[in-house]
Amino acid sequence: MKKLFVSVFALMTAMSLSAQDVTAVYNEAAAAYGAKDYAGAAAKFEQVIELGMDNEEAASLVATAKTTIPKCYFMQGGAYLKAQNYEAALTSFTKSAELAELYGDMTQMAKSNGWVAKIYQIQGGDAFNNKDYATAASVFEKGYKADPDNTSMALNLAMSYCEMGEYEKGMDIYEAVAAKTHPKYAEDAAKAKEMMALYTNNKVAEMQGAGDFDGIITLADAQLEKNPTSALFQNVRLQAYANKKDYDKVIELAQAAIDAQTDEEDKSLMYYLLGAAYNAKEMKAQAIDAFQKVTAGAAAESAKAALTELTK
Repeated sequence: MKKLFVSVFALMTAMSLSAQDVTAVYNEAAAAYGAKDYAGAAAKFEQVIELGMDNEEAASLVATAKTTIPKCYFMQGGAYLKAQNYEAALTSFTKSAELAELYGDMTQMAKSNGWVAKIYQIQGGDAFNNKDYATAASVFEKGYKADPDNTSMALNLAMSYCEMGEYEKGMDIYEAVAAKTHPKYAEDAAKAKEMMALYTNNKVAEMQGAGDFDGIITLADAQLEKNPTSALFQNVRLQAYANKKDYDKVIELAQAAIDAQTDEEDKSLMYYLLGAAYNAKEMKAQAIDAFQKVTAGAAAESAKAALTELTK
């Protein structure tokens, strides 16, 4: 019986010492953090988690250690970045993001990933500026994965894809940027739409030159499957059917194309294509109605001339 008492006493003493040990290591970790020895602090906080994992008395210390370790690597990354040691900074910020995710600190994870993306943006910048788009894309891809909200880098990634001839990949990125509605993204969202139109017009012009209207329709359909209300691709598809002289299809799809447009000139062009399709089908009343809705842009004069002929 005496032996059992001694064993229980020894166990209780071990538990008490274990809690004291965790506290001592925690204090060392806090001191290192205060002295800006972030690597040393991270190592000590990891010990706190290991020593206190199964110790209820140390639960609050373990919880604080889990919150602080990602911050240690974040601060260490900042120091490396200040010294322009980008590889070391990238390693530290990546570790910070991984640990923040592991321990459920999504705010810290986003902050750390934001800096991961910025470093990749810096690293890919020279290649991009030198028009080495393949190298730039391989770097920007990593940054975009870390932080899709870094829209300035996303625009460079999309352009890199398009310049490499990977049109669909570029459009996916441009679409993602263009879809952002927060005011802070307004300038980049507008730029994304501008570049989408530029690269799409170039590609469509190339395909038109080859008489590949079915290819244009396939291209537009693929983009509209992702975003059915895309004004650009509704416009492109309707024009392709009009050029193909598939007037039934123009009539079928015109209203969706009209509804998608936000620019009055583009909306007028869609009405003009609809009017021309009705006219070709000898549906006079419908043609007149459509042409009367053409009010802006280059199509207005053509619609006016068509109305003059139809109302003689």
